Amino acid sequence: MNTFPLNIVPSEMKNMRIEIEEFIELYNKGEAELIDIRVPFETKVWRLNFGLQIPAPELPERLEELPKDKLLVVACPHSDRSNMARTYLASKGFEAKYLAGGLLGLMERLKGGKAKDLKL
Repeated sequence: MNTFPLNIVPSEMKNMRIEIEEFIELYNKGEAELIDIRVPFETKVWRLNFGLQIPAPELPERLEELPKDKLLVVACPHSDRSNMARTYLASKGFEAKYLAGGLLGLMERLKGGKAKDLKL
């Protein structure tokens, strides 16, 4: 965490986030895993049928569930919480980025016939 403040500059922000299209490409190649950090009352309303559902408050106790050989793409409805969770995971040695546009952006991209673009 001591080096974290050194990366809070505009040129480094691209290294902290991943665009939806790049995520889909890496996920389809088996190189990325989605980590849905929403809390249970949110996932009761709408659930994803892919990725890992690990609420942000449970991350410290569930780190062993995370793959170490893939890019972890952390997501919440927008991106506020996911960027904080990404920072935590990076401090624990994981390669992690947050999903630009969040889960709402991802669902918008995958709606209708475009859902088949994600290989499940």
